[in-house]
Amino acid sequence: MSLYEASFRIRHECPYREISERHPQLTIREWYLDECQVVEITSPDVPETAVLERIDDIGTVLHESVDESGLHVVTQSCLCSLEGSIVERFEEYNCLYQPPTIHRQGWEHYTVIAFEEGDIRALLQDLEDDREIDVLSKTAIADEPVPHSMLAPVDRLFEDLTERQLAALRLALESGYYEQPRGTSLRKLAEQTAVARSTYEEHLRKAENKLLTNAGEFLRLVAAQSTADPLSVAQRRSERPAD
Repeated sequence: MSLYEASFRIRHECPYREISERHPQLTIREWYLDECQVVEITSPDVPETAVLERIDDIGTVLHESVDESGLHVVTQSCLCSLEGSIVERFEEYNCLYQPPTIHRQGWEHYTVIAFEEGDIRALLQDLEDDREIDVLSKTAIADEPVPHSMLAPVDRLFEDLTERQLAALRLALESGYYEQPRGTSLRKLAEQTAVARSTYEEHLRKAENKLLTNAGEFLRLVAAQSTADPLSVAQRRSERPAD
């Protein structure tokens, strides 16, 4: 099964794109998370105060530092302004968005992957109707490893998990429950909480089931490049040593 990747850049009204146009020395990387967006801004030089104030107006600054490589700012803002956003268009055309979005010199750079070349072609045509767009590359990647940059967006992986389920999953992970051999047991994990073992186990199992279900789409993409099933009976027989 072939996969198709397209990289392109667009221009449209966006505060971060406007900042990158006015200050071409900046590189802005943007991730869409659950109900918010996280933005990393880097620059070889410390920009003028007005730029930093503009960045602070758009969202909440989580981190700011200056070192030998320049300025680094991480900010978080609401997703309420992204209704009908370009990322939602990707989903309409069955295209998988590869974060982050990169804003540089007045352009927004995106990369998407799809199973059908026609889906990418239709997406690009739709975007051309109301945006200035420059297609940088369109590539079939059937014989290449799926890029490590194709990370599942966090909001998609943890969609529908409750706060208690997330807390149960995090406790298990940090306590070594998923290590081999296990670093703890369900009984010991439950003893660290204020709920009964059966309740904790229910939260954990539901979290695991939802996480694996949400990750299924990305698992299929990663496995699509393999032509053989290493777990099949025929494969196991062919690997047996001759008598």
